Amino acid sequence: MAARPAVDPRVLALAAQVAEGSERDVPGLLLKLKEILSSASLGHQESKKIKQDIYFYDLIHYCMLVLRQDCSRLHGGWATAAQLAEIISHCCVGLEVKENPEEFYQKFLPSAIDNLLLLGRRLQVRFIRAVKDEEKQDFLRYFQTVTDAICWLVGGHIQLTDCVLQNNHFLRLLISDSVEIAVTMMSVLHSILGVNSSALLQVDEEILHSVLDELVYKLSSSTNPVIGNTATKLLLLMAKFCKQLLKLLATRYKGLNVLLSKQWTGKGFDRDLSQLLDLLYLEQSNGEGEMQRQHQAACIIQATWRGFQTRKRLKKLPRAVAALQRSFRAKREQEIQLLKKQREDESLKLQMRLQRQRAMRQFHERQLSLLEVIQPSQINKHMQEMEVKSALTIQRFWRGYRARKNFHQLKQSLKEYKAAVVIQRAACKFLEKRRRKRTLSSWKDPKGLTDEQRVALQQKLDDYIKLHPASQMSEEMSEELHMQAQEKLAQFLLRSRLDQRAAQRRESLLAQVNTDVELLMNAPQLAETTEKDLAVFMSRSVPVATKAKVSHSAMLKYVRWPWWKKLGDEFEEDDVIPDDTLNAELGSLFIGGRKSL
Repeated sequence: MAARPAVDPRVLALAAQVAEGSERDVPGLLLKLKEILSSASLGHQESKKIKQDIYFYDLIHYCMLVLRQDCSRLHGGWATAAQLAEIISHCCVGLEVKENPEEFYQKFLPSAIDNLLLLGRRLQVRFIRAVKDEEKQDFLRYFQTVTDAICWLVGGHIQLTDCVLQNNHFLRLLISDSVEIAVTMMSVLHSILGVNSSALLQVDEEILHSVLDELVYKLSSSTNPVIGNTATKLLLLMAKFCKQLLKLLATRYKGLNVLLSKQWTGKGFDRDLSQLLDLLYLEQSNGEGEMQRQHQAACIIQATWRGFQTRKRLKKLPRAVAALQRSFRAKREQEIQLLKKQREDESLKLQMRLQRQRAMRQFHERQLSLLEVIQPSQINKHMQEMEVKSALTIQRFWRGYRARKNFHQLKQSLKEYKAAVVIQRAACKFLEKRRRKRTLSSWKDPKGLTDEQRVALQQKLDDYIKLHPASQMSEEMSEELHMQAQEKLAQFLLRSRLDQRAAQRRESLLAQVNTDVELLMNAPQLAETTEKDLAVFMSRSVPVATKAKVSHSAMLKYVRWPWWKKLGDEFEEDDVIPDDTLNAELGSLFIGGRKSL
């Protein structure tokens, strides 16, 4: 591998200063690159060598990193950022990278274009927000420096035209309402097309239409001759060097020639304007014959299509008429049925009204006949009794209606309560199972001990026995203690058997209550009650049999369930040893005497 040539001492010293200096001093140190690059005594080959050294020591990368920061906090502010942009463009043009050139051309250069356009976007925002004229002029000068750097970089690397045109910052700068920014960006686009005239044809169609729409919009909405002159020159350049763009202008913007001739004639750029108008008129005249042929072909296609559609409709006409008649008959039948139903409803209402009137008349006649039979002194008493009976009847019906309404309202809450009880019961069984498993796990054999642990444990046991000797107990005391333990165990077993019977009785009563509640919930209304339904509530055996039948059906249904529906039953095991039984068995043991080794 060939040895690397000697490095320029100024570049080497600057790289050392940048590496050792603070972050605040780096931008000022990087400005020295401008003096190194602009040295008048440098020849062409030596200039390439210096650029290679600058790239090799990552000084250009430092410039890129500085541009990504907030430029208002730099030493020198936006002026320093504009000079660094100019340094980046001058370093990249004419630079020949021999080591890993793909990274330079495919990654570094597009990143440099993006950073320069982002810097231009920031300067545009500062220019619009500036209030004083001096600040506006300064930001405009910095912005023009950045755009000149972009044009210089694109002129040295033609492949970057696509990166510039497809960048979102470029389109946002182009659609700016500021006259100075818009003119500057159109000049940048003019320079790009001067370098690569077919650049707009290489980008997406949406971007091309956006650029052309913006240029035509500026010509139609602005009255500033500077914008008109720049936009006209730009459109003339597109039309001269690219026939496809000229055809697109003539077809997409059909009133463009009229707009240009009426609005921009006599504004100081008539020669460029007349050339653009001549090209547009020539393209439109060439396209008139093609347009006429296309019009005739379209008329023939439309006539053929209309004839085909007419013949198709004529073929479907009998079926359409039949469908129309069928739908008309169905609708008329529906209207007749609706009218008939309305008449039946009206006749039913009339009959009910007549029956009500007849019943009321008969009631009054009975009242009069009763009044004739009853003695005059008993009439007030009879009327009071009738009023009481009427009031009781009304109250009975009202209470029944209110009770049925409340029962239907409470039915859903009762279902929710039962569902909550079922969920809580399952959760309690699951927790109980876990607790029992933890209790039984303590009876497992301990892990094996090593010889050293066994010796140490034996030594601890010996020491504890020496310090706490067991008390001596005679045989009579042991027998008496054993008898006391047996008596207490018998009492406990007897008491536990009584508690178990009481618990069984409570469970049976709860089951009976649940059965009555389910029968009440599933019972029919009072108007629909039969003798069979009454027998269910009058006999206790019938609900029990019904409950047994329901339980048997539920068990059969459960047995036929697939395996994946029974996964929740693993929490309801019956073979777990209860804590009470385990404590009773362990409590019956009696350990006496002293430990023998």
